[in-house]
Amino acid sequence: MPLLQVLRPTLPILIGASVMLTLSMGLRQSLGIFLQPLTHDIRISVSDFTLALAVQNLAWGFLQPPVGALTVRYGFRPIMIVGALMYIAGLALMATANGLISVMIGGGVLIGTSLACTAAAIAMSVAARAVPETVRSTVLGIVSGAGSLGALLSAPLGQILNEGFGWRIGLAGFVVMSALMIPAAWYAGRIDKIPLPKPAADDIGDATAAVAAKTAFGNASFVVMTCAYLVCGMQLVFLTTHLPSYLAICGLDPMLSAQTLGMIGGFNVLGSLFFGWAGQRWNKLALLGAIYILRSLALAWYFMLPATSFSTLLFGAIMGFLWMGVGPLVAGAVAEMFGLRWQAMIQGLAFMSHQIGSFLGAYGGGVLYDALGSYTMAWRIGVALGLAGGIIQVAFALIRPSQPPVLRTA
Repeated sequence: MPLLQVLRPTLPILIGASVMLTLSMGLRQSLGIFLQPLTHDIRISVSDFTLALAVQNLAWGFLQPPVGALTVRYGFRPIMIVGALMYIAGLALMATANGLISVMIGGGVLIGTSLACTAAAIAMSVAARAVPETVRSTVLGIVSGAGSLGALLSAPLGQILNEGFGWRIGLAGFVVMSALMIPAAWYAGRIDKIPLPKPAADDIGDATAAVAAKTAFGNASFVVMTCAYLVCGMQLVFLTTHLPSYLAICGLDPMLSAQTLGMIGGFNVLGSLFFGWAGQRWNKLALLGAIYILRSLALAWYFMLPATSFSTLLFGAIMGFLWMGVGPLVAGAVAEMFGLRWQAMIQGLAFMSHQIGSFLGAYGGGVLYDALGSYTMAWRIGVALGLAGGIIQVAFALIRPSQPPVLRTA
């Protein structure tokens, strides 16, 4: 049966989830554009700004499991709509900031909490529940790819407004864009009316949240995937936060940073589609490890050479292809190992590790830059940890393929 025919009954849900994801991720990934003008204008340091983004990542990561658990009790729609409203409030507070506190609360706490309600774990859980298992990985790749388009629009738009009218107007433009998340979340929330499929014998759908979490951390494949996920967050958030500053230091055109983030967003689509398709055919956990290794090699190549416009755009294309491909692979692996009922929560547990890495990438990169005056040590650490995590992930996935969960009852 053609894929479109299979998806037609749930297209509004998938489109809503994709739009919500593309806005929440695209706007967040473009905040680095405002790093230099904002810090100079309100007289805070680079490390202060990156601390706010680090708080954002920690709030997102540590709130993701409880938010995922709340979707089981209250449904997806109310959680996603509340998250969209918090995103709008967070950007508005940043746009009117006059000191660190407003940036910390708006860009850190509010947007971080919103991302736990609107970003990958929730959007992927909605998409996974909306389609049959036979096309799940492919559809997750499509939603992840569609969710990558936000950076193509938000980064250039933010840079144009920033250069023409100032960073406050740039963030005000982001506020207007974020308002579209509300209708997107409403349509995606139709998933609450679709019943879960009948659980398999090894599904943990009937377990409590505590038992589901204990079962997940008793699965060796899940634990290794979760530990390696830290590297993913560290590398990606280091780039989105610090690449605009690095390009400015190199004396390149400020618009190049927005173009590079847009390039990342565009190739994100291709990478998400490819890895969604590949995850339907090959070992998802081994593919994850391969992504981490290839990213690390690309980081080493780019930062070892003098930065030029061509090398930066090429680097953006390579990293974009390897960027959100992890989304369908992680979501698909969790659904395969543990079923759909607790997927958002268990995926959130893995995502906590990702966000600890994001904290290190955002704040650690800022601290090292303030202390050493360059990003050399930061990218070297990112490359070393990325290679180590990727090699371990691939080796474990091939030596010990993932197994269904084992429920221990009294």
